Amino acid sequence: MWRALAAAPAAPARALLRARPPQRAASLAVSPAAGPADERVETRVTGLSPGQPVTLRALAAGDRGCLFQSCAHYRADSRGELHLGTDASHGGDYTGVEPMGLFWSLSPAAMERPYQRLVPRSTDAPMKVEVLVHQGHSPPGAMPGPVVAKTEVERWFTAPGVRRIRLKEGVVRGSLFLPPGDGPFPGVIDMYGDEGGLIELRSSLLATRGFAALSLPYFDFEDLPKVLKELKLEYFEEAARFLQRHPKVKGPGVGVIGTGKGAELALSMITFLPEVVAAVSISGCSSNTVADLHYGDITLPGLRFDMNKVSVSDTGVFDVFEALEDPTNPANSPCTIPIEKAEGHFLLVVGEDDRMWKSSLYADLAIRRLRQHGKENFELLSYPGAGHRIDPPSTPFCHIAMDRVLGVPVLGGGESKAHAHAQEHSWGKIQEFLRLHLG
Repeated sequence: MWRALAAAPAAPARALLRARPPQRAASLAVSPAAGPADERVETRVTGLSPGQPVTLRALAAGDRGCLFQSCAHYRADSRGELHLGTDASHGGDYTGVEPMGLFWSLSPAAMERPYQRLVPRSTDAPMKVEVLVHQGHSPPGAMPGPVVAKTEVERWFTAPGVRRIRLKEGVVRGSLFLPPGDGPFPGVIDMYGDEGGLIELRSSLLATRGFAALSLPYFDFEDLPKVLKELKLEYFEEAARFLQRHPKVKGPGVGVIGTGKGAELALSMITFLPEVVAAVSISGCSSNTVADLHYGDITLPGLRFDMNKVSVSDTGVFDVFEALEDPTNPANSPCTIPIEKAEGHFLLVVGEDDRMWKSSLYADLAIRRLRQHGKENFELLSYPGAGHRIDPPSTPFCHIAMDRVLGVPVLGGGESKAHAHAQEHSWGKIQEFLRLHLG
């Protein structure tokens, strides 16, 4: 009898165990798993419990081994699923519906030196990003919960079939990126700012999108001058002629795109060089700055920076917003680039929260000058909340960045979400502009 009584509860217990649904295994899919770095991905999580809180996290390593990370807080829907294209983040490094938020919010991990920028100096290898799903909500920098799913994504800067040719053509240095196929392709010269060296990120992505793109350094590369003291426009003229005459380039004219100092050089090129018929100026100045620019018997002096107007925060961050000499001062009129002489077309791209310098003001001055001479050969893209360096889409936002020349952190400005949206929107518009005017 006692055996029967002892065994009685076991049957219902076994029944309950049999009735309990099996624990679902979470699954994470990022599509495409490998693709161009300027392309959106679709991120989905399945197999979660309804309403389950999770933290999505991304990890990537920079060229020098620095670890970058980002995180965002989500809750699964009633089916135990997440889709970053429609579901909102409730916390972490960003909030709201941001399909690419994990990528553009990547920043140095807590144990790394701050203010580093995740931009590859070389485009040969893809950037590998690990995406993880953790149980629960963990704030940025905190130890995350257990991993329930993970995957790896490859972001290409040079798509399969794109050819990269290192140049040593006369005095011209740099890298020429050619799309796959016979062409001919619209030709574009690409330049960055006064950090110097060779930066291939944008050129390689332009080639992925069908442009023959020449990444053009102008100091601190190979046998080019080590420091930015003075510039001769003849160097840029030789680069424009090389690209224009290349058998893979459509012609008859070429375009130029530049950021910061590279943007004002783009304005000077379209002003003085007939080979250049379209110029994209990103966060540029309408006057020549820093280094005197010579072309034949013409010299544009460079506006100087007044270091007495640089402020430094308690945390050692430099704010140079007020430091550049005033281009509207009549004494500085010889520095003004006479863009009204250009026969081509301008696209001016500015972030309204640029703290590197007053790029919105400089765009207004450029437009005013063109209109004073009866010209409407320009477009303006002005982005509220965007900072100084507007790069291709999903490039991680960097409010403060270490200046490569000065070796100190410098305020670039901007708010992360607005800046990311500006990068995505402007990239499409830049390509439209270049195709329109280069054929």
